[in-house]
Amino acid sequence: MGELSLSSHNVAAAAGTVGAGGAAPRRDRWWAGWPLSVLFVGFPLWWVLGMTEFVFFLAAVPMAWSLISRKTVIAPRGFGWWIAFLAVVLVSATMLTSDAPFSTTGPLGGTLLTYTYRLCWYVVVTVVLLYVGNTDKTRLPTQRVVRLLGYMFVVTAFGGLLGVLAPNFEFSSALELVLPHSIGSNKFLHALIHPATADIQNVLGFAQPRPRAPYAYANSWGANLSFFLPFFLYGWFGRESGWRRIAGWPVLVVAAIPVVYSLNRGLWAVLVVGALYAVVQVIRLRGFHAMAWLAPVAVVAVVAALLSPLPTMISERLAHQHSNDRRSELAVKTIESTVKGSPLIGFGNTRDVEGSFGSIAGGATLGCPACAVPPFGTQGHLWLVVFTQGLLGTALFLAFFLVRFARHVRSREPITMIGLAVLLFFLIEILVYDTLGAPLFTLMIALGLMWRDDRDAKAVTTR
Repeated sequence: MGELSLSSHNVAAAAGTVGAGGAAPRRDRWWAGWPLSVLFVGFPLWWVLGMTEFVFFLAAVPMAWSLISRKTVIAPRGFGWWIAFLAVVLVSATMLTSDAPFSTTGPLGGTLLTYTYRLCWYVVVTVVLLYVGNTDKTRLPTQRVVRLLGYMFVVTAFGGLLGVLAPNFEFSSALELVLPHSIGSNKFLHALIHPATADIQNVLGFAQPRPRAPYAYANSWGANLSFFLPFFLYGWFGRESGWRRIAGWPVLVVAAIPVVYSLNRGLWAVLVVGALYAVVQVIRLRGFHAMAWLAPVAVVAVVAALLSPLPTMISERLAHQHSNDRRSELAVKTIESTVKGSPLIGFGNTRDVEGSFGSIAGGATLGCPACAVPPFGTQGHLWLVVFTQGLLGTALFLAFFLVRFARHVRSREPITMIGLAVLLFFLIEILVYDTLGAPLFTLMIALGLMWRDDRDAKAVTTR
Protein backbone atom coordinates (compact mmCIF):
# COMPACT_ATOMS: atom_id res chain seq x y z
CA MET A 1 0.00 0.00 0.00
CA GLY A 2 1.77 3.12 -1.25
CA GLU A 3 1.41 6.81 -0.52
CA LEU A 4 -2.19 7.86 -0.99
CA SER A 5 -3.57 11.11 -2.42
CA LEU A 6 -7.08 11.86 -1.22
CA SER A 7 -7.91 14.17 -4.12
CA SER A 8 -7.04 14.61 -7.76
CA HIS A 9 -4.80 17.65 -7.17
CA ASN A 10 -1.03 17.53 -7.05
CA VAL A 11 1.16 16.42 -4.17
CA ALA A 12 2.78 19.81 -3.83
CA ALA A 13 -0.50 21.35 -2.77
CA ALA A 14 -0.99 18.58 -0.21
CA ALA A 15 2.39 19.23 1.31
CA GLY A 16 1.48 22.87 1.75
CA THR A 17 4.24 24.29 -0.44
CA VAL A 18 4.14 28.04 -0.77
CA GLY A 19 5.43 28.58 -4.25
CA ALA A 20 8.74 29.66 -5.65
CA GLY A 21 9.16 32.33 -3.02
CA GLY A 22 9.88 29.68 -0.33
CA ALA A 23 8.87 30.70 3.16
CA ALA A 24 5.29 31.39 4.12
CA PRO A 25 4.38 34.71 5.79
CA ARG A 26 5.22 34.83 9.52
CA ARG A 27 1.54 35.10 10.48
CA ASP A 28 0.70 32.03 8.38
CA ARG A 29 3.51 30.04 10.00
CA TRP A 30 2.17 30.82 13.50
CA TRP A 31 -1.38 29.99 12.50
CA ALA A 32 -0.38 26.62 11.07
CA GLY A 33 0.97 25.31 14.37
CA TRP A 34 -1.32 26.92 16.92
CA PRO A 35 -3.42 23.83 17.84
CA LEU A 36 -0.30 21.93 18.93
CA SER A 37 1.10 25.00 20.72
CA VAL A 38 -2.11 25.62 22.67
CA LEU A 39 -2.42 21.92 23.50
CA PHE A 40 1.09 21.43 24.86
CA VAL A 41 2.08 24.84 26.24
CA GLY A 42 -1.15 25.02 28.23
CA PHE A 43 -0.97 21.43 29.49
CA PRO A 44 -0.48 22.30 33.20
CA LEU A 45 -3.61 24.48 32.97
CA TRP A 46 -5.56 21.69 31.27
CA TRP A 47 -4.57 19.40 34.15
CA VAL A 48 -5.91 21.83 36.74
CA LEU A 49 -9.13 22.17 34.72
CA GLY A 50 -9.48 18.36 34.45
CA MET A 51 -9.25 18.45 30.66
CA THR A 52 -5.94 16.71 29.91
CA GLU A 53 -7.71 13.89 28.05
CA PHE A 54 -10.35 15.93 26.25
CA VAL A 55 -8.15 18.85 25.17
CA PHE A 56 -6.63 16.50 22.58
CA PHE A 57 -10.12 16.09 21.09
CA LEU A 58 -10.60 19.86 21.00
CA ALA A 59 -7.20 20.44 19.40
CA ALA A 60 -8.04 17.92 16.68
CA VAL A 61 -11.00 20.02 15.50
CA PRO A 62 -8.97 22.89 13.95
CA MET A 63 -6.45 20.37 12.64
CA ALA A 64 -9.24 18.44 10.93
CA TRP A 65 -10.66 21.69 9.54
CA SER A 66 -7.23 22.53 8.13
CA LEU A 67 -7.18 19.18 6.33
CA ILE A 68 -10.74 19.56 5.04
CA SER A 69 -9.89 23.02 3.70
CA ARG A 70 -7.04 21.71 1.59
CA LYS A 71 -7.34 20.90 -2.09
CA THR A 72 -5.38 17.70 -1.55
CA VAL A 73 -4.57 15.55 1.47
CA ILE A 74 -1.98 12.81 1.11
CA ALA A 75 -1.31 9.86 3.38
CA PRO A 76 1.85 7.87 4.06
CA ARG A 77 2.75 4.45 2.74
CA GLY A 78 0.88 1.78 4.69
CA PHE A 79 -1.98 4.12 5.60
CA GLY A 80 -4.42 1.72 3.95
CA TRP A 81 -3.70 -0.75 6.74
CA TRP A 82 -4.65 1.91 9.29
CA ILE A 83 -7.87 2.81 7.46
CA ALA A 84 -8.78 -0.88 7.35
CA PHE A 85 -8.12 -1.09 11.10
CA LEU A 86 -10.45 1.86 11.75
CA ALA A 87 -13.10 0.09 9.70
CA VAL A 88 -12.77 -2.94 11.98
CA VAL A 89 -13.12 -0.63 15.01
CA LEU A 90 -16.43 0.59 13.62
CA VAL A 91 -17.68 -2.90 12.69
CA SER A 92 -16.73 -4.26 16.13
CA ALA A 93 -19.42 -2.03 17.65
CA THR A 94 -21.93 -4.65 16.47
CA MET A 95 -20.48 -6.98 19.16
CA LEU A 96 -20.88 -4.64 22.13
CA THR A 97 -23.86 -6.56 23.53
CA SER A 98 -22.61 -10.02 22.58
CA ASP A 99 -21.47 -12.47 25.24
CA ALA A 100 -17.74 -13.17 25.41
CA PRO A 101 -16.40 -16.43 26.89
CA PHE A 102 -15.22 -16.19 30.52
CA SER A 103 -16.63 -12.67 30.92
CA THR A 104 -19.65 -10.69 32.05
CA THR A 105 -21.33 -7.97 29.98
CA GLY A 106 -21.68 -4.65 31.78
CA PRO A 107 -24.41 -1.99 31.40
CA LEU A 108 -24.82 -0.78 27.83
CA GLY A 109 -24.44 2.87 28.85
CA GLY A 110 -20.97 2.37 30.30
CA THR A 111 -19.98 0.16 27.39
CA LEU A 112 -21.00 2.79 24.84
CA LEU A 113 -19.15 5.48 26.81
CA THR A 114 -15.80 3.67 26.80
CA TYR A 115 -16.20 2.45 23.21
CA THR A 116 -16.97 5.99 21.99
CA TYR A 117 -14.07 7.39 24.01
CA ARG A 118 -11.60 4.99 22.39
CA LEU A 119 -13.09 5.55 18.93
CA CYS A 120 -12.60 9.29 19.36
CA TRP A 121 -8.98 8.73 20.29
CA TYR A 122 -8.36 6.67 17.15
CA VAL A 123 -9.87 9.47 15.05
CA VAL A 124 -7.80 12.13 16.85
CA VAL A 125 -4.47 10.35 16.34
CA THR A 126 -5.33 9.84 12.67
CA VAL A 127 -6.01 13.55 12.28
CA VAL A 128 -2.74 14.62 13.89
CA LEU A 129 -0.74 12.21 11.68
CA LEU A 130 -2.24 13.69 8.52
CA TYR A 131 -2.06 17.25 9.84
CA VAL A 132 1.66 17.12 10.64
CA GLY A 133 2.52 15.19 7.49
CA ASN A 134 0.58 17.54 5.20
CA THR A 135 1.79 20.83 6.73
CA ASP A 136 4.91 22.24 5.13
CA LYS A 137 8.07 22.77 7.20
CA THR A 138 8.00 26.50 6.48
CA ARG A 139 4.59 26.72 8.15
CA LEU A 140 5.14 24.13 10.88
CA PRO A 141 8.91 23.86 11.46
CA THR A 142 10.18 20.53 12.72
CA GLN A 143 12.25 22.27 15.38
CA ARG A 144 9.14 23.92 16.83
CA VAL A 145 7.39 20.57 17.19
CA VAL A 146 10.52 19.03 18.75
CA ARG A 147 10.68 21.83 21.31
CA LEU A 148 7.00 21.47 22.18
CA LEU A 149 7.44 17.76 22.84
CA GLY A 150 10.67 18.43 24.74
CA TYR A 151 8.75 20.93 26.86
CA MET A 152 6.22 18.18 27.59
CA PHE A 153 9.07 16.04 28.95
CA VAL A 154 9.86 18.87 31.38
CA VAL A 155 6.20 19.12 32.43
CA THR A 156 6.01 15.35 32.90
CA ALA A 157 9.27 15.24 34.87
CA PHE A 158 8.18 17.94 37.32
CA GLY A 159 4.73 16.38 37.57
CA GLY A 160 6.41 13.13 38.57
CA LEU A 161 8.57 14.92 41.13
CA LEU A 162 5.42 16.44 42.62
CA GLY A 163 4.02 12.92 42.89
CA VAL A 164 7.07 11.85 44.91
CA LEU A 165 7.14 14.90 47.20
CA ALA A 166 3.37 15.31 47.69
CA PRO A 167 1.83 11.91 46.84
CA ASN A 168 -1.47 12.57 48.62
CA PHE A 169 -2.19 15.88 46.92
CA GLU A 170 -5.42 15.88 44.90
CA PHE A 171 -8.27 18.25 44.24
CA SER A 172 -11.53 18.63 42.37
CA SER A 173 -10.97 20.03 38.90
CA ALA A 174 -13.04 22.79 37.36
CA LEU A 175 -14.64 20.28 34.99
CA GLU A 176 -15.43 17.98 37.89
CA LEU A 177 -17.20 20.80 39.72
CA VAL A 178 -19.43 21.82 36.81
CA LEU A 179 -20.45 18.32 35.71
CA PRO A 180 -23.58 16.78 37.24
CA HIS A 181 -22.69 14.39 40.06
CA SER A 182 -24.29 11.46 38.22
CA ILE A 183 -21.79 11.97 35.38
CA GLY A 184 -18.72 13.09 37.30
CA SER A 185 -18.98 10.19 39.75
CA ASN A 186 -18.69 7.62 36.96
CA LYS A 187 -15.60 5.60 37.89
CA PHE A 188 -14.08 5.68 34.40
CA LEU A 189 -14.75 9.39 33.85
CA HIS A 190 -13.68 10.35 37.38
CA ALA A 191 -10.20 8.94 36.81
CA LEU A 192 -9.83 11.14 33.74
CA ILE A 193 -10.99 14.46 35.21
CA HIS A 194 -9.82 14.25 38.85
CA PRO A 195 -6.27 15.66 39.23
CA ALA A 196 -3.99 13.76 41.60
CA THR A 197 -0.22 13.65 41.87
CA ALA A 198 0.17 9.92 42.49
CA ASP A 199 -1.56 6.56 42.66
CA ILE A 200 -1.13 4.95 46.06
CA GLN A 201 -0.68 1.23 45.42
CA ASN A 202 0.30 -1.78 47.49
CA VAL A 203 3.00 -3.06 45.13
CA LEU A 204 5.80 -3.82 47.60
CA GLY A 205 3.59 -5.13 50.38
CA PHE A 206 2.91 -1.65 51.77
CA ALA A 207 1.35 1.58 50.50
CA GLN A 208 3.67 3.09 47.89
CA PRO A 209 3.00 6.24 45.80
CA ARG A 210 3.51 5.95 42.06
CA PRO A 211 3.74 9.34 40.27
CA ARG A 212 1.03 10.13 37.73
CA ALA A 213 0.73 13.92 37.37
CA PRO A 214 -0.30 15.38 34.98
CA TYR A 215 -1.95 12.20 33.63
CA ALA A 216 -4.73 9.91 34.77
CA TYR A 217 -2.66 6.83 35.64
CA ALA A 218 0.84 5.97 36.85
CA ASN A 219 1.54 3.80 33.81
CA SER A 220 0.44 6.66 31.55
CA TRP A 221 3.02 8.86 33.25
CA GLY A 222 5.75 6.33 32.47
CA ALA A 223 4.70 5.87 28.85
CA ASN A 224 4.50 9.61 28.19
CA LEU A 225 7.85 10.32 29.82
CA SER A 226 9.57 7.73 27.64
CA PHE A 227 7.92 8.99 24.44
CA PHE A 228 8.89 12.62 25.13
CA LEU A 229 12.47 11.77 26.15
CA PRO A 230 14.00 11.45 22.63
CA PHE A 231 12.56 14.84 21.64
CA PHE A 232 13.89 16.40 24.84
CA LEU A 233 17.39 15.05 24.29
CA TYR A 234 17.47 16.28 20.69
CA GLY A 235 15.91 19.67 21.41
CA TRP A 236 17.87 20.41 24.60
CA PHE A 237 21.26 18.90 23.78
CA GLY A 238 21.47 19.30 20.00
CA ARG A 239 23.52 21.79 18.03
CA GLU A 240 20.84 24.51 18.15
CA SER A 241 19.86 23.99 21.79
CA GLY A 242 21.57 27.16 23.11
CA TRP A 243 20.79 27.84 26.78
CA ARG A 244 18.73 24.67 26.98
CA ARG A 245 21.91 22.57 26.92
CA ILE A 246 22.85 23.89 30.35
CA ALA A 247 19.33 23.73 31.77
CA GLY A 248 18.80 20.22 30.41
CA TRP A 249 21.02 18.49 32.98
CA PRO A 250 19.01 19.61 36.06
CA VAL A 251 15.82 18.56 34.26
CA LEU A 252 17.26 15.07 33.73
CA VAL A 253 18.12 14.88 37.44
CA VAL A 254 14.57 15.92 38.31
CA ALA A 255 13.18 13.28 35.94
CA ALA A 256 15.40 10.57 37.40
CA ILE A 257 13.82 10.87 40.86
CA PRO A 258 10.24 9.86 39.91
CA VAL A 259 11.62 7.30 37.43
CA VAL A 260 13.35 5.53 40.32
CA TYR A 261 10.35 5.66 42.65
CA SER A 262 7.73 4.90 39.99
CA LEU A 263 8.18 1.10 40.35
CA ASN A 264 7.50 1.17 36.64
CA ARG A 265 9.21 -1.88 35.15
CA GLY A 266 8.03 -1.08 31.64
CA LEU A 267 9.59 2.38 31.86
CA TRP A 268 12.85 0.98 33.22
CA ALA A 269 12.97 -1.57 30.39
CA VAL A 270 12.45 0.93 27.56
CA LEU A 271 15.05 3.29 29.03
CA VAL A 272 17.59 0.47 28.86
CA VAL A 273 16.47 -0.33 25.30
CA GLY A 274 16.68 3.35 24.43
CA ALA A 275 20.26 3.57 25.71
CA LEU A 276 21.25 0.53 23.63
CA TYR A 277 19.46 2.01 20.60
CA ALA A 278 21.42 5.25 21.02
CA VAL A 279 24.72 3.36 21.19
CA VAL A 280 23.89 1.40 18.04
CA GLN A 281 22.95 4.57 16.15
CA VAL A 282 26.11 6.39 17.23
CA ILE A 283 28.28 3.49 16.11
CA ARG A 284 26.33 3.23 12.83
CA LEU A 285 26.86 6.92 12.09
CA ARG A 286 30.38 7.47 13.43
CA GLY A 287 31.96 4.02 13.53
CA PHE A 288 33.42 2.04 16.42
CA HIS A 289 35.92 4.79 17.21
CA ALA A 290 32.97 6.57 18.86
CA MET A 291 33.31 4.04 21.68
CA ALA A 292 36.25 6.14 22.89
CA TRP A 293 33.84 8.74 24.28
CA LEU A 294 30.83 6.48 24.71
CA ALA A 295 32.65 4.31 27.27
CA PRO A 296 33.25 7.13 29.82
CA VAL A 297 29.64 8.28 29.47
CA ALA A 298 28.42 4.72 30.09
CA VAL A 299 30.67 4.38 33.18
CA VAL A 300 29.36 7.63 34.66
CA ALA A 301 25.75 6.59 33.99
CA VAL A 302 26.23 3.15 35.58
CA VAL A 303 27.99 4.55 38.64
CA ALA A 304 25.27 7.17 39.12
CA ALA A 305 22.59 4.47 38.86
CA LEU A 306 24.38 2.23 41.38
CA LEU A 307 24.73 5.08 43.88
CA SER A 308 21.03 5.95 43.59
CA PRO A 309 18.13 4.12 45.26
CA LEU A 310 17.41 2.45 41.90
CA PRO A 311 19.11 -0.91 42.63
CA THR A 312 17.15 -1.23 45.88
CA MET A 313 13.88 -0.31 44.18
CA ILE A 314 14.51 -2.78 41.36
CA SER A 315 15.38 -5.51 43.85
CA GLU A 316 12.21 -4.84 45.84
CA ARG A 317 10.11 -4.70 42.68
CA LEU A 318 11.50 -8.00 41.39
CA ALA A 319 10.88 -9.59 44.77
CA HIS A 320 7.19 -8.65 44.57
CA GLN A 321 6.10 -9.88 41.15
CA HIS A 322 2.65 -10.95 42.24
CA SER A 323 1.13 -9.31 39.16
CA ASN A 324 3.19 -11.31 36.66
CA ASP A 325 1.18 -14.53 36.83
CA ARG A 326 -2.08 -12.62 36.72
CA ARG A 327 -0.93 -10.57 33.72
CA SER A 328 0.24 -13.60 31.78
CA GLU A 329 -2.90 -15.60 32.54
CA LEU A 330 -5.08 -12.63 31.63
CA ALA A 331 -3.27 -12.34 28.28
CA VAL A 332 -3.78 -16.05 27.58
CA LYS A 333 -7.46 -15.89 28.54
CA THR A 334 -7.90 -12.72 26.45
CA ILE A 335 -6.67 -14.53 23.35
CA GLU A 336 -8.68 -17.66 24.19
CA SER A 337 -11.90 -15.70 24.71
CA THR A 338 -11.38 -13.81 21.45
CA VAL A 339 -10.61 -16.92 19.42
CA LYS A 340 -13.62 -18.79 20.81
CA GLY A 341 -16.12 -15.94 20.70
CA SER A 342 -15.25 -13.46 17.94
CA PRO A 343 -11.87 -14.16 16.32
CA LEU A 344 -12.09 -11.68 13.44
CA ILE A 345 -13.50 -8.43 14.85
CA GLY A 346 -13.44 -8.94 18.63
CA PHE A 347 -16.04 -7.63 21.03
CA GLY A 348 -15.77 -3.86 20.56
CA ASN A 349 -15.04 -3.09 24.19
CA THR A 350 -13.40 -4.49 27.31
CA ARG A 351 -15.31 -6.94 29.55
CA ASP A 352 -15.07 -7.87 33.21
CA VAL A 353 -13.70 -11.32 33.90
CA GLU A 354 -16.23 -13.75 35.35
CA GLY A 355 -15.08 -14.51 38.90
CA SER A 356 -11.33 -15.00 39.21
CA PHE A 357 -8.86 -17.33 37.58
CA GLY A 358 -8.86 -19.51 40.66
CA SER A 359 -12.63 -19.78 41.01
CA ILE A 360 -15.73 -18.59 39.18
CA ALA A 361 -16.94 -17.31 42.56
CA GLY A 362 -13.73 -15.40 43.18
CA GLY A 363 -13.07 -11.73 42.81
CA ALA A 364 -12.38 -8.71 44.96
CA THR A 365 -13.35 -8.75 48.62
CA LEU A 366 -13.02 -6.25 51.46
CA GLY A 367 -10.05 -8.19 52.76
CA CYS A 368 -8.48 -8.76 49.36
CA PRO A 369 -9.26 -6.06 46.80
CA ALA A 370 -6.38 -7.30 44.64
CA CYS A 371 -8.10 -10.67 44.18
CA ALA A 372 -10.12 -9.16 41.34
CA VAL A 373 -8.78 -9.84 37.88
CA PRO A 374 -8.46 -6.81 35.57
CA PRO A 375 -10.96 -6.75 32.66
CA PHE A 376 -10.24 -8.45 29.37
CA GLY A 377 -8.57 -5.97 27.03
CA THR A 378 -6.55 -4.19 29.73
CA GLN A 379 -2.93 -4.41 30.95
CA GLY A 380 -1.55 -3.53 27.52
CA HIS A 381 -2.71 -1.86 24.31
CA LEU A 382 -1.97 -5.00 22.32
CA TRP A 383 -4.43 -7.00 24.44
CA LEU A 384 -6.98 -4.20 24.08
CA VAL A 385 -6.79 -4.47 20.29
CA VAL A 386 -6.88 -8.28 20.38
CA PHE A 387 -10.01 -8.40 22.51
CA THR A 388 -11.88 -5.40 21.11
CA GLN A 389 -10.96 -5.68 17.42
CA GLY A 390 -10.04 -9.35 17.11
CA LEU A 391 -7.18 -11.01 15.27
CA LEU A 392 -8.01 -9.24 12.01
CA GLY A 393 -7.92 -5.84 13.68
CA THR A 394 -4.68 -6.74 15.48
CA ALA A 395 -2.98 -7.76 12.22
CA LEU A 396 -4.03 -4.50 10.53
CA PHE A 397 -3.02 -2.43 13.56
CA LEU A 398 0.48 -3.93 13.73
CA ALA A 399 0.94 -3.92 9.95
CA PHE A 400 0.68 -0.13 9.78
CA PHE A 401 3.40 0.47 12.38
CA LEU A 402 5.68 -2.24 11.04
CA VAL A 403 5.43 -0.78 7.53
CA ARG A 404 6.37 2.65 8.86
CA PHE A 405 9.29 1.15 10.81
CA ALA A 406 10.60 -0.71 7.76
CA ARG A 407 10.19 2.43 5.65
CA HIS A 408 12.57 4.49 7.81
CA VAL A 409 14.86 2.02 9.57
CA ARG A 410 17.88 2.82 7.37
CA SER A 411 17.55 6.59 7.58
CA ARG A 412 20.35 8.74 8.97
CA GLU A 413 18.22 11.84 9.52
CA PRO A 414 18.06 12.96 13.19
CA ILE A 415 14.28 13.44 13.31
CA THR A 416 13.77 10.00 11.78
CA MET A 417 16.06 8.32 14.31
CA ILE A 418 14.12 10.05 17.08
CA GLY A 419 10.84 8.85 15.62
CA LEU A 420 12.18 5.30 15.30
CA ALA A 421 13.12 5.36 18.99
CA VAL A 422 9.57 6.37 19.91
CA LEU A 423 8.15 3.69 17.61
CA LEU A 424 10.45 1.10 19.18
CA PHE A 425 9.28 2.14 22.66
CA PHE A 426 5.70 1.85 21.48
CA LEU A 427 6.13 -1.69 20.13
CA ILE A 428 7.54 -2.74 23.52
CA GLU A 429 5.11 -0.86 25.74
CA ILE A 430 1.92 -2.05 24.03
CA LEU A 431 2.56 -5.37 25.81
CA VAL A 432 2.15 -3.76 29.25
CA TYR A 433 0.71 -0.23 28.86
CA ASP A 434 -2.49 1.20 27.46
CA THR A 435 -0.91 3.66 25.02
CA LEU A 436 -4.19 4.79 23.48
CA GLY A 437 -4.12 8.45 24.43
CA ALA A 438 -1.31 10.98 24.69
CA PRO A 439 1.43 8.36 23.98
CA LEU A 440 -0.15 7.29 20.67
CA PHE A 441 -0.79 10.96 19.84
CA THR A 442 2.93 11.65 20.31
CA LEU A 443 3.86 8.63 18.22
CA MET A 444 1.64 9.83 15.37
CA ILE A 445 3.33 13.24 15.49
CA ALA A 446 6.67 11.47 15.23
CA LEU A 447 5.46 9.38 12.29
CA GLY A 448 4.15 12.53 10.59
CA LEU A 449 7.52 14.28 10.99
CA MET A 450 9.39 11.22 9.68
CA TRP A 451 7.10 10.84 6.68
CA ARG A 452 7.27 14.55 5.85
CA ASP A 453 11.05 14.61 6.11
CA ASP A 454 11.41 11.52 3.93
CA ARG A 455 9.04 12.92 1.31
CA ASP A 456 10.81 16.28 1.19
CA ALA A 457 14.22 14.60 0.88
CA LYS A 458 13.01 12.55 -2.08
CA ALA A 459 11.51 15.64 -3.71
CA VAL A 460 14.91 17.36 -3.53
CA THR A 461 16.79 14.39 -5.04
CA THR A 462 14.36 14.13 -7.97
CA ARG A 463 14.67 17.78 -9.02
